[in-house]
Amino acid sequence: MGYKVTLLPGDGIGPEVTEAAVACLEALGLDIEWERKPAGESALGKYGSLLPEETIEAISRNKVALKGPITTPVGGGFRSINVAIRQLFNLYVCLRPIKSFNIPGALYKDIDMVIVRENTEDLYAGVEFAAETPEADAIIEKINELSKKKVRRGSAISIKPMSAFACERIARFAFEYALKNKRRKVTCVHKANIMKYTDGLFMKSFYEAAKKFEGKIIAQDCIVDNLSMQLVRHPQNFDVLLLPNLYGDIISDLGAGLVGGLGLTAGANIGDQIAVFEPTHGSAPKYAGKNKVNPAATILSAALMVEFLGEKEKAKILWQAVKDVVEAGESVTYDLKADRNDPLAVGTKEITKAIISRIKELC
Repeated sequence: MGYKVTLLPGDGIGPEVTEAAVACLEALGLDIEWERKPAGESALGKYGSLLPEETIEAISRNKVALKGPITTPVGGGFRSINVAIRQLFNLYVCLRPIKSFNIPGALYKDIDMVIVRENTEDLYAGVEFAAETPEADAIIEKINELSKKKVRRGSAISIKPMSAFACERIARFAFEYALKNKRRKVTCVHKANIMKYTDGLFMKSFYEAAKKFEGKIIAQDCIVDNLSMQLVRHPQNFDVLLLPNLYGDIISDLGAGLVGGLGLTAGANIGDQIAVFEPTHGSAPKYAGKNKVNPAATILSAALMVEFLGEKEKAKILWQAVKDVVEAGESVTYDLKADRNDPLAVGTKEITKAIISRIKELC
């Protein structure tokens, strides 16, 4: 069966790591027609836009995209291309598996959890008002009129919208994902002890959704600051973590640090109609074109895409090939070595060749 997928190579190291993923998928024998489209700085000069209309149309048409890291230029335009894409296509789920690899940089060897992050609301909705503007002053005046707790004049304002619709939707997804993937527990992460209406709604929606899965999936909640401590001490106690947008972003990076860094952390952004898969690291422009960086996160993101397309066995092969090469510790990039200055570290092309070789053995 053939698939048509939009490929956004991105900026900086993006073209290198996405081409590595494409080569690995070809080695798997998948029939994929790639429609390459620009986004980010690479699009700005030619199209005058960070996210050209033809790129938007391609994602809408193909429904599935693999995206490299993108640089958001300082100044005008989108605050974040990544956030813009998620909001534009209503990709309300950010899915990030956090799995241990037996490598020198991993703090734990037995972590296997999944972060489910609500992707459209919370403080990342971008509803902000600059300090000492008429808009901010008007909002402060209204708040001070309606609330017993006053806001100091001259403050900048950021709104934290959290709707029952979005909270219920992401909670259902977390439980359905857990059941489908034979997970045992979902933990709702919040700060409802302080933010009783916003995070309180998130937690309430979670427990409402949990009723339909009673006896099948364990439901529990944890305050976000306590979770941060527990993850460092006993990460094995967690399975699926459900978080609002901001906490999800922060805890994703904490989780990545526990298993060896962002270079091994895959990501997926999923909606009802469209899904975009991407590594969690940045575009690292200083390394662009130097055949230096680790493509594993992008290749693992491609594995999530392959699974999403229904090719579960091929996705397992790809994940296993990356795991085998990374844990062997021979043909790996500098960040996967015990000593980052190890002269035996290889480049992007060499680790990709090693993964492809392992794919062919497993196939």
